[in-house]
Amino acid sequence: MKKWLIPVIIIGIILYVLYSWAKGFNNEAVVLQEDAKTKWSNVESAYQRRNDLIGNLVKTVQGAADFEKSTLTDVINARAKATSVNINAGDLTPEKMAQFQQAQTGLTGALSKLLVSVERYPDLKANANFLELQSQLEGTENRINVARDRFNEDVNKYNKHIKVFPNSIFAGWFNFDEMNRYQANPGSENAPDVNFDFNKKAA
Repeated sequence: MKKWLIPVIIIGIILYVLYSWAKGFNNEAVVLQEDAKTKWSNVESAYQRRNDLIGNLVKTVQGAADFEKSTLTDVINARAKATSVNINAGDLTPEKMAQFQQAQTGLTGALSKLLVSVERYPDLKANANFLELQSQLEGTENRINVARDRFNEDVNKYNKHIKVFPNSIFAGWFNFDEMNRYQANPGSENAPDVNFDFNKKAA
């Protein structure tokens, strides 16, 4: 074997190892990133389910005589604002996530006020549709919490993958940026109170 072939072979082996390493990093990063994006879509889907349920809840409550119109208007407006704020899963900037969160928090507050107001309407509290919607909303709040936790878990896996050395070098080469976790407002981790004392007398 000619002596000049030895360094060529060594260089070739080194390049192949680097290529395989970079390819493995890139493919794993893509998979983890896409998994996190899918989990964000699940977060939005859970919130959409809540928005749909609230639409039905509003229709049910509207049928109650003398129900506070301002309370209903607040819920309708907050729901419209919440549904108008959407984020592309590939562009989860802190600013856009904060905007999404703020809209959802506003809807949560309006919904809580609506549900508390129902206490003064015994006929509405006994309405079968209202009871079913109340139960579904409670379950949906749990779904939202689970979806957000799963999103954060997948973001954590992706971020660790691209930040550990030497993956951090490849991340720069392939333009893989850190993803932002969902961070709730202080106190917003508490779901709206949808549990009522149905034996309580109306005020």
